[in-house]
Amino acid sequence: MKLHTLFKVTAIASALALVGCGGDIEINPSVVDNSVNNSNNSSGGGSGGDDNGDNTAENICAVNNGVQGAFDGRDCEYNLEFASRNIEITEDLTFVELPDGGVHVFDGALLVGEDCDTTTSCTIGEGPTVKVEPGATLAFTSGEAIIRVARGAKLDAIGTFDKPITFTSANAFTRFDVVGNGPRFADWGGIIVNGHGITNQCTDAQRDAGTCNVASEGIVSYYGGNDNADDSGSMKYVKIWYAGSGPRAGGDGDDLNSLTLNAVGSGSSYEFVHIHQGYDDGIEFFGGAANVKNVVFTDTQDDSMDIDSGWQGTAQFLYIKHGTVNVDGEQVFMGNGGFEADGEKNAGAEYSQAPASRPTIANVTVVTTDGLSTRDNDPSIAMKFDDNFLGQMYNFLLVKEDVSTNDSRCILFTGDGEKGVVDGDLNFYSSVMACVAENEFTSGNLFANGLSRQEWFDNGGENARIGGNATVFAADGFATDMSSSDITVTANDLSSLGNPYLEPVDFIGAVSSDDTSSEWYQWVEAALAAAEQD
Repeated sequence: MKLHTLFKVTAIASALALVGCGGDIEINPSVVDNSVNNSNNSSGGGSGGDDNGDNTAENICAVNNGVQGAFDGRDCEYNLEFASRNIEITEDLTFVELPDGGVHVFDGALLVGEDCDTTTSCTIGEGPTVKVEPGATLAFTSGEAIIRVARGAKLDAIGTFDKPITFTSANAFTRFDVVGNGPRFADWGGIIVNGHGITNQCTDAQRDAGTCNVASEGIVSYYGGNDNADDSGSMKYVKIWYAGSGPRAGGDGDDLNSLTLNAVGSGSSYEFVHIHQGYDDGIEFFGGAANVKNVVFTDTQDDSMDIDSGWQGTAQFLYIKHGTVNVDGEQVFMGNGGFEADGEKNAGAEYSQAPASRPTIANVTVVTTDGLSTRDNDPSIAMKFDDNFLGQMYNFLLVKEDVSTNDSRCILFTGDGEKGVVDGDLNFYSSVMACVAENEFTSGNLFANGLSRQEWFDNGGENARIGGNATVFAADGFATDMSSSDITVTANDLSSLGNPYLEPVDFIGAVSSDDTSSEWYQWVEAALAAAEQD
């Protein structure tokens, strides 16, 4: 295997420094091309190169079907013989933390498990588990390079607070950045997880017959079934940076997200995740019941949380911030919706087993801008409701301080998004709208049941609209100010909901200014600091 971009750094070179917990790269090395040409082997050992070039370092790269990654003493590189869009992983793999800030670098897709359309001759069995250990970094070299987890397989990426796992662009590392422009959204394809959960993209008859096979967006693989408790693996203390791409062959909407959860069940959870600078959505749910908690979204081009096709999960502690990034010397805006909340792809008697999306979501902060996203020139909004979305939302803080140019809004209803309001199945509780302009939230703008948008959001005094000049953040600029005189509603402590996934709280928004010593506070603080530098 030719290590075409792996260099030995000389003794006078600057060291690679990972800043904060973000992985921003500060390196200006003087390099010589001492690349090592390692042969693939199946021994689990193998040779790398030490600093003296005597090839004594043990090869600690992963092995797939007799093909091992090439190790140069620091990094592991996996060529298209190891994994690609034409090779599926069928055995358990583990990616370890590499010494000296080493990186697992992939030239192609990492397809975990065998994809299956059950209307053909294949059957879905118990697939492999790919495990990523704390501190490991996996980097990808192209927009075609994705991680895809098939039904029956698992991706377990469980880091620690001190040693998070990173999935990122190879361009985040100077030694791999051939062009020299640094990392950017759409540098690689992101992560797709396919589960056996329930989605209203299939009919009841298809589920009963075992022929629910929904083609995923972006790069086709299949998902769906009848088990909302399905387990496709979990993630904790993970960063997913510079992912996504599109629109692809299907045109607008056929995109790759940072993390796509296709009918993933409640056996999977995604906690302490930082999604940064993705091309399309941060997390997109297509049905299922996967749970998410302690997630930060920064500078995602499209929607941070995109909900569709009957998602029934629970989410708590979400911090969403739209901002700007530098593209070829120009600052461009990132972010369409904090949430795009859609209820169903299909409805009616044929889909009775698959209800509309009805999640429980609590403790969310969404900070929007007045900019138009560089992706599609759409405005930055906090919430968009469509397609009979249903849900109960607690302790939200929606913030927009500026509408000087585009007069954008905090909450938007489109299509039949109002149906949930009319039927009484879409509500906010203990929430605050701190938006300088509320647009259609006027006393004269009525739903079909005669309720005004103001009355609906206010919910009999449960919630408050306090304007964009209110004081809602503490001195740190992101935690809810627990001493704010402008926030007059009381947080719902969530204990009465009987949901074991929800933690009791005493604050509105995602983060409390009284909780600066917690891992969650520090996770948000580090994520926002890293995004600000990017």
